[in-house]
Amino acid sequence: MCGYEALQKKYGVPLKDLKDDNFISLRHDGIDYQISETALKSDFLINVPVLKAHCQTRMTCCMKNLKGCMPQSEMRRFHALGLHKPIAGLNVLLKTHFCVVDGICGDLSYEEGGTPVEANRIIAGLNPLLIDSYCAQLIGYNINDIGYLSYGKKYGIGEYYSKDTKIIELNAEQKPVCDVKSQGTQSVPRIAEKYQNIIDEREACSVCYAALIFALHRKGSSMKGKKICIGQGFKEKSSSDFFGIGNCTQGFKTYVKGCPPKAVDILKIING
Repeated sequence: MCGYEALQKKYGVPLKDLKDDNFISLRHDGIDYQISETALKSDFLINVPVLKAHCQTRMTCCMKNLKGCMPQSEMRRFHALGLHKPIAGLNVLLKTHFCVVDGICGDLSYEEGGTPVEANRIIAGLNPLLIDSYCAQLIGYNINDIGYLSYGKKYGIGEYYSKDTKIIELNAEQKPVCDVKSQGTQSVPRIAEKYQNIIDEREACSVCYAALIFALHRKGSSMKGKKICIGQGFKEKSSSDFFGIGNCTQGFKTYVKGCPPKAVDILKIING
């Protein structure tokens, strides 16, 4: 359904189901692992996860996505081991060389879907821990809220995202504007609809709007009568009564910086 077989035929690239692969036994920090031989012996491993929330680990992205390089029995065993430590250990044993995160439409609360939020963003980089720590903040979590990130730092997989991390943004002038009114279906109501009474949205970029919805979902819908303003329609406008989200609302007395801002920074303002 995703078109991989057509790509295989077009470019002559082998397509392999790793569940049918040979597996190599390795050990790290007291835990035994069965890992795909093909993945371990690859010259250059590209990891393409979807950024979304997870009911047990809070978030799933680059590091957790490597579980796809293990047999199903190992995936189940990871849950018995608490997930966080074995996920980090797997990333020590199986090195990712390049990560491309699909942040186009992730889910607020559950890895199987049901509460989608459209962000229209792709994030790429070399280190899975660095990217995951950045992505955690995008969807409203502090880095240390995600246990496998803490283990990853301890194991030396990489560094956390910080204000000194260099980010190169492509196509900044072409951020898609979210279409709040047309999103959603009858069978799966948009989670954002429950917050419409407190959001004043005017030409907001979808990535900025998604950050706000992630933040509100973490907090809950109660804002004590406060209105939140977001979007390019608020450029050069001012307010001392409403919250502003993103650099377009920098004329507001209280606003969250960023283009787009991170959900974790939005939470600091609305919780304050």
